[in-house]
Order: sequence, then C-alpha cells, then structure tokens
Amino acid sequence: MRHNLKRGLKGASLLTILALVLAGCTSQTALGWLPTERGLTNQVDRVIDLWVVSWIVLLIVGVITWLLIIWAAVVYRRRKGQTGMPAQLRYNMPIEVFYTVAPLILVLVLFGFTARDQIVIEAPLEDPDVSIEVYGKRWAWDFNYLTDNVYSAGIQAQELPGGGIEPGSLPKLYLPVDKKVEITIESRDVLHSFWIIDFLYKKDMIPSRTNYWYFIPQEEGVYRGKCAELCGEYHSLMLFEVHVVSENEYNQQMASLRASGNVGRLGAELDTLQNLPGTTVETTGE
Repeated sequence: MRHNLKRGLKGASLLTILALVLAGCTSQTALGWLPTERGLTNQVDRVIDLWVVSWIVLLIVGVITWLLIIWAAVVYRRRKGQTGMPAQLRYNMPIEVFYTVAPLILVLVLFGFTARDQIVIEAPLEDPDVSIEVYGKRWAWDFNYLTDNVYSAGIQAQELPGGGIEPGSLPKLYLPVDKKVEITIESRDVLHSFWIIDFLYKKDMIPSRTNYWYFIPQEEGVYRGKCAELCGEYHSLMLFEVHVVSENEYNQQMASLRASGNVGRLGAELDTLQNLPGTTVETTGE
C-alpha cells in the first residue's frame, strides 16, 4: 500500500509539472491572464513580470501544500480494525519553526519586489512632453490639457434602451504616442480611482489631495478606462476611453478643442465640496 501511495504521489507531481509547462505555452498564461499586452507603456512589462512570477511561485507553494495534505490524510487515516484514539503528537519544534519562517520569508520577498517596482513606476519623469489634469466627478471626467491650455468636459456613459453603452457618450482622453506624460489626478466630490485598465495601473482620486502618474504610452490604439472606487449610484457608468494617437493627430485634437471654444482650464472652482481643508468659506455675522 505504501509503495502504491508513493507511486501515486510521484504521478500526481509529474502531471502537475506537465500541466504548468503546457499552460506556460499559451500567450494568455504568459500574461498571467491580464487584460493587456506587452509594450503598451513603459511600465506594463514590469507589472506583468511581477504578477506572473508571483502567481507561479504561489501556485507552486499551493501544490506542495495540497500534496502534503493529501499525503497526511492517506498515510495517517484510520485503518480497518483500528479503534480508540490515535497517538497524539504535539510541539514539533522544527516543523513549527518552518511553517512560521517560510511564509514570512515568502511575504518579505514578494513585498521587496513589489516595493522595488512601485518605486520605479512612481518616479517622476523629467521634463514631461504633455501635462494633463484629470478631475473625477460623479459620474464622469474632466480633462484639462495644461500644455495646450484646452479642456474637455465629460458626461457619464449613456445606456442604450436595449442594453449596452453608447460609445459616443464616453469621455475621451487623448495621449501622444512615445511622449512623456504627466497626469495630475484630482476629485471634485468623493473618492474615485483613475484606472486605465490596459495600462495595469490606477491612482486614487482623493478630495483635497493631488496625486500624480507618469508614463510613456508606446502603442497607438483605443484603451478602456473606468473608476475603480465605488462612488455612488452610477459608479458603473463612470467610464472613459484613452486614445493613444500620433503626435500629428494629437495636435489636431487639441486644435479642434480650441476651435470649439474649450480654451482654459476647468479648475477647483467647479468642485462640489467647497469646505475641504485648504479652501475658505465666507461667513457673515449677525
């Protein structure tokens, strides 16, 4: 019986390793099932690598744990004819030290790699080519193109009678390809989160606090964006599109906004909450 058990565990281990190897042959697995592709920005590959390595390591730990559980359940099962309580084992110091120290080391290593990549991603880019200010509001987006002194005011996504979203109603953020982008992130009312899904990063939008995001879009295309913080009744309709275009097309879009009269900046004067720290409220005495 013990010989058969060993053969069974060896067979299960080989099948597990084979499944992992075969799964690694697919492009979807190579991306860790993330909704993107490599090279979209100067940061995407770093996030993909961190994610894929993390889940592979954790999957290996999980497989080892499952095999140990199965092994213990089979080897120490109650056999025919056995009665009474089995021998009780306690305080195995080597095992207790192992299952305390090993997870701690694993967590510290993952934390270290995460902190390393986050420091790189959060680092400001010197002399950005484009500066854009994004305001989240219930339940849409305002985009101020500070470099070009124009703006685009958005409305929430419009639902179609039969279901779905009217594409033309989505606010559109334009970015020039292969240019350094600085995005200033603000909120007009409550907590929101600025999330460009395909770029694998999001930043919180906190009232009275400014956040920043620096990156370089490297592939032209249309990408999805949404609010990633539950912010009220129409949170699910707080959508937008990101259009990464050539420099020439980007300049044409800026000229189009200027021709439409969208000159200037939609600033904090439009914020719903005017009594936050850093603002002043006029009062009159009786």
